[in-house]
Amino acid sequence: MDDDDADYMQGSEDEADEEGSADVENMYYTAKSKKEDNPEQALKEFRAIVEKEEEKGDWGFKALKQSTKLLFLTLHRPAEALQTYTELLSYTKSAVTRNYAEKTINGILDYVGGSKSGPVEVEILERFYEATKAALAEAKNDRLSAKTNLKLAKLWLDRKEYGRLQKILQELQRATIGDNADDQAQKGTQLLEIYALEIQMHNERRNFKKLKEIYNASNNVRSAIPHPRIMGVIKECGGKMWMGERQWNRASEDFFDSFKNYDEAGSPQRIQVLKYLVLANMLTGSEVNPFDSQETKPYKNDPQIKAMTDLVDAYQRREVHAAEKILRENKSTIMDDPFIKQYIGELLRSLRTQYLIDLIKPYTRLELTFLAKQLNVDHEEVEELLIGLILEGKVEGRIDQVSMRLELEPNLQKKRYAALDKWTAALESIHTTVLGKNQSGQRGDFGFGLPSEM
Repeated sequence: MDDDDADYMQGSEDEADEEGSADVENMYYTAKSKKEDNPEQALKEFRAIVEKEEEKGDWGFKALKQSTKLLFLTLHRPAEALQTYTELLSYTKSAVTRNYAEKTINGILDYVGGSKSGPVEVEILERFYEATKAALAEAKNDRLSAKTNLKLAKLWLDRKEYGRLQKILQELQRATIGDNADDQAQKGTQLLEIYALEIQMHNERRNFKKLKEIYNASNNVRSAIPHPRIMGVIKECGGKMWMGERQWNRASEDFFDSFKNYDEAGSPQRIQVLKYLVLANMLTGSEVNPFDSQETKPYKNDPQIKAMTDLVDAYQRREVHAAEKILRENKSTIMDDPFIKQYIGELLRSLRTQYLIDLIKPYTRLELTFLAKQLNVDHEEVEELLIGLILEGKVEGRIDQVSMRLELEPNLQKKRYAALDKWTAALESIHTTVLGKNQSGQRGDFGFGLPSEM
């Protein structure tokens, strides 16, 4: 017995007994027993059950359900499966309970859109969904109709059928925004589901302008109780958007929110987003280890995360060579992700810059070839890094391009001591002023608890 048959039998046994349908029940289970060994005969016997019932009933519904599954998954005859499915939909008005009908419809649409039976033509998918939507509209089942449209939208997104996806998203938005239902939470929740699909589409198509519009719109939805997976998707795309704008801190915040939501939903995507969080955190230059938080700590030694953990340690120790080695040895867990890969160059540049600053501190003059050897890069890249540091004021010096040498400002230490002397003189001036006022009889205001001079 199928699980859903068992679920439905609990609620229909009494009715079946009252209708005296024991013979039909026996026919059903006899036909079902032949599904694997003789599917063609099973089909004939399921059809006999449908024809035997004078009025549409639950056994006819079950027989059509089994026939649809046989035709689609076992015999690979989707056109005939569509016929039995369309006939089954006519039973959903009164022959079976709404919950059982919804469960059956969802189950059929899942395997029609899945890969169990191999690739399915787009036209076949559309015909199954159109038949479903027509039946639900006739039954005025708006809730399941919306769920069916969302399921179809997800299917088009997975297949990268963006034209079809946009069409159905527009249809969903019109229905949701135009809905005057009192349940604002349900309306807001559905709107976030639509935004989650749309934001993924714009992210995949790299339309960052539209992505930001949808992201901002999703943040303005107030009355909603979304599934955490939905918020995980929205925040993940938001984090990628901020990364594209080089706003590392905001990206880090969104990736952290995304990770928490995926973790709550039990989604395996939490591991990938945790990698994005680690990447963004390193790009911020933060000294805080992202695995110190209560939420991320349990994943610190996960095999998929271990390489990122080691990379964080190398980054915080400014060990550029160790970081490069980790990247080389963990290609599958780090570099194979296209999103991470596009920012690794920036991460290494940041790490090399920090390493370079620490390296040149004790010197007043260095050969560019020496620096290039230390960083394991060519001298053109070293020169580019140094020019950036000089322009940003992080290094005081100049590059002698004739001798290919970095000349650091020789009186840099003197400037530092001069600044310190100036600061000390200012403090002494304040101290003298305070003492002078104390002597003028204002000890109560400015004495700071010091004894008066004799």
